Amino acid sequence: MTPLDLVHDLRWDDLPAALQARHLLGLLDLVGVAAGGAETRLSRIIRDHAAESFGGGISMLFDGRTASAPGVALAAGMTTDALDGHDGFNPAKGHIGCPLFAAILPLARGKPGTEMLAAWALGYEFGARASVAQHATVGDYHSSGSWGAVTAAAAAARLLGLTRDQTRHALGIAEYHGARSQMMRCIDHPTMVKDGSGWGAMAGVSAAQLAAKGFTGAPAITVEDAPDHWSDLGTRWYGLEQYYKPYPVCRWAQPPVEGVLALARAHGLASIDVARIEIETFHESTRLASSEPGTTEEAQYSTSLPCAVALVHGDVRPEHIADDALRDPEILRLSRSMTFSESDTANAAFPQRRFARTTLVLKDGTRCQGDWTESRWDPGSPPSAAELHQKFRALADPRLGRDRARMITDAIAGLPGGPFDRLAGLLVQPIRRRTSAARSS
Repeated sequence: MTPLDLVHDLRWDDLPAALQARHLLGLLDLVGVAAGGAETRLSRIIRDHAAESFGGGISMLFDGRTASAPGVALAAGMTTDALDGHDGFNPAKGHIGCPLFAAILPLARGKPGTEMLAAWALGYEFGARASVAQHATVGDYHSSGSWGAVTAAAAAARLLGLTRDQTRHALGIAEYHGARSQMMRCIDHPTMVKDGSGWGAMAGVSAAQLAAKGFTGAPAITVEDAPDHWSDLGTRWYGLEQYYKPYPVCRWAQPPVEGVLALARAHGLASIDVARIEIETFHESTRLASSEPGTTEEAQYSTSLPCAVALVHGDVRPEHIADDALRDPEILRLSRSMTFSESDTANAAFPQRRFARTTLVLKDGTRCQGDWTESRWDPGSPPSAAELHQKFRALADPRLGRDRARMITDAIAGLPGGPFDRLAGLLVQPIRRRTSAARSS
């Protein structure tokens, strides 16, 4: 199978049952994260921008206003990225589903559910290989929006019915115009640019639309000049090798969060018992260094604040990392107390595995040291269907209402036998139900 065969010939009904089940759960998970991100300031700004600057007649995600297909993709990608709780791919240190779904949303209207799902499934296989191929060509760690643009173009080419020659041009246009933004700049200076997923989706959709009109592009290097990365198409399914996030913060912060929670449970500790937190981990996690974040973006790209939140609340939820919650005196005390040290063991395992070892130093001087911990819900120990449904409900119910959240769940489950428009109609309605929890995001 070639990359173009993947784009044009993959059929949902031909996929293994386990892969189909995982993709339906993954889609539900991403929609829940998008619902959580929709009430952030980032999402409001980008949706206003899309409505004002990208004129068109396609309804935007959780908004009700309309924009062009690239505008809808831009707003959807950045809305989903606004809450750092979506699935990811360890070798890429990034996220396939976010730019992929953002590109699919405006282009799958009127399509059978199986065609939308085929674009969803091929996107994961395409994005996994394109991301690793790109990272093999350059030293810089680029955001998901860079290779996400090529991934979005592949899905868009399928949904727009491009010829194979047009698809080659679409991939080349997207790779050429996709922003190769250096991700560590956002790690060191967390802002609303996040992982670039919305920009990548916009570039990918635009590239496919341009190719459909005859616009030409140079061949995509990550696709045509990297055969080793594409040789296992049809035999290895990267859709089964994604991780999921139990907490809406950077994946690099989650191993120490697990370490904090494990020690608190094992020793029966409350936050007031702890004088400081010590973390040994890999270099990239130590770069998430904001101990006093002033915005939710800074909180999501912090290691110390989520660890402090976990110790105080026993969990990390969206309302814990935004607005007034960022000024909680006990959380700030613990966050300021945290010290980091870089570990050769953790560095050697990264990025395939992310390790941290946590020590809680109690106020009486006792040192409680834990074992090496990893993030939960990695590909080797994925979440159960019940766990992802629970996560979806926790994010969607307070923002969309239980009835609408239930209808979205049913619509996703019904995609293999029905139209995409049933789900799309539920996703484009504006969010009217507002609770204190929703406002705090």
